[in-house]
Amino acid sequence: MAKGRQTGSREEPMPLGEIISTDVEGKNQKHLFGYEERGRTIGIERGFGYIEGLPAVTNGHFYLRVLSLTTNRSMLYDVDAARATSRLVADIGEPDLSFVLDHEGRARFAVGANDDNEYVLYQADAKANWTAVPSERVGGKLVPFAFSPDDASVYAWFSGDARPLSLVRTNTDGTDRQMLVEAGFSSVGDVLWSAAPMRPVAAWQENGIPRIRYFDADAIEARRHRAISESFPGKIVQFIDHSEDGRMALLLVYSDQDPGTSYLFDSDKREVNRLFSVLEGIDPARMGARRPIRFKAGDGLEPDGYLTIPAGAGEPSKLPMVLLPHGGPHQIGDRWRFDAGAQFLASRGYLVLQVNYRGPLGRGQRFQEAGYLQWPSRIQDDLIDGVRWTVEQGYADPKRICAYGASFGAYSAMMVAARAPDLFRCAAGMAGLYDLPMMYAKGDIRHQAGGRNYLRRVIGKDDATLQAGSPTTLADRIKVPVLLVHGEEDQRTPLAQAKAMRAALEKAGNPQELMIVPKEGHGFYKDENNIAFYDRPGAFIDRHIGKPPAP
Repeated sequence: MAKGRQTGSREEPMPLGEIISTDVEGKNQKHLFGYEERGRTIGIERGFGYIEGLPAVTNGHFYLRVLSLTTNRSMLYDVDAARATSRLVADIGEPDLSFVLDHEGRARFAVGANDDNEYVLYQADAKANWTAVPSERVGGKLVPFAFSPDDASVYAWFSGDARPLSLVRTNTDGTDRQMLVEAGFSSVGDVLWSAAPMRPVAAWQENGIPRIRYFDADAIEARRHRAISESFPGKIVQFIDHSEDGRMALLLVYSDQDPGTSYLFDSDKREVNRLFSVLEGIDPARMGARRPIRFKAGDGLEPDGYLTIPAGAGEPSKLPMVLLPHGGPHQIGDRWRFDAGAQFLASRGYLVLQVNYRGPLGRGQRFQEAGYLQWPSRIQDDLIDGVRWTVEQGYADPKRICAYGASFGAYSAMMVAARAPDLFRCAAGMAGLYDLPMMYAKGDIRHQAGGRNYLRRVIGKDDATLQAGSPTTLADRIKVPVLLVHGEEDQRTPLAQAKAMRAALEKAGNPQELMIVPKEGHGFYKDENNIAFYDRPGAFIDRHIGKPPAP
């Protein structure tokens, strides 16, 4: 098992590199691997551990991928969890690569990014010697992730022109590609897996409301999936796992209003039995519906996004609205699924706008790179264009709009307030980035070569340009009340960022509030701090756009 804990404002625990073994009752636990100093239980120098996979037939072993704390190598071990022994099966002189194993447990591909943030693909020969595979040989970006049952071919994501990723089946040398699910506006997303020997039988296209595409429609899992889905109208049904004999399946059922509920499907009895919900306290009937949107940006690019409409509001008409930019900005995006931040605001009567501005994953490398060096400009224009589009549709009250976000979203909340002061009545940021040059001087991104190269690629190195694109420099253009919330021990965007923003606002004579939370990082861990955090922005937004303006 991967040991984890809740980090920041996330709703579920995140793995932290510690691997333990346990019996099925949760007893006889043993620390196997991690970065904590507990001795070399399985004979491997400490580091960050990932469970990379399991044998096709359960035998007490698992495959452990190791991120070393001292060497820039990617290593994979076959670990016997009961005996606490290990055997090295792959070793590549490139850091933090993920391995793709065949059904015999042989590592045959490795994928990841180098220090220049460029995608790399390695392939092993019959003697386990690894060589880099150039994109020219496979005709584009090929990302293998699973082998066919006979190990003669491989399933992979593919893009030949830096556009969204399609799902293909190909020979192990990357040739003779068979298109399974073709990408359109956005990349192909989650995969529906069969029972052992596991193979994909369908996949979802993620833009808007996910749409499943069966490419092995006669597979028993595809037929079962269609039948089970009819019992959950308006929701997405995913097979999370299968018993080895294929009789039982673990399901996750979710929607934009339902965080997710687990079920156990018994094919012999034809029964689906509820296990537990991800967030038991959430009543989906009281949550807002998320409506997919698309609009044209000023330069012709087409961002997409979502409007979360308060429950019971019907067709939105001149509602008070909160612009909620996501963080990242280049590794995540907003999707049609339960979003705690958007639902919190919608439950208080606000229309919530989320825009997948240029930059996030899911729309292909070309769309992602369109956001490079555009943090203070085109990315913010996408957000502002989205707000103006929402007003033009009659959905939002133009006199009651606030911007609020976390991390890069907080940067955007301040930037849009500075660039379009006529649109907004308040701005709030949590764990925000407000001074771009400071990213090279403070925070954890700068500690690794990949992090430094990432900064140079996405924001540049020119101090004057960075300063001009910082909210701290533009504080005199922000004419609305501002709330800043920050964890005292934030390592990603240190507290100095919030203090610099507060000082700039005070110098400009702008109203501001600062909430500093002791012993918290980039997002909050303790429940009481999360509750206090939600209460503070909620009350702040209520004061400024919660009531209709006087006639």
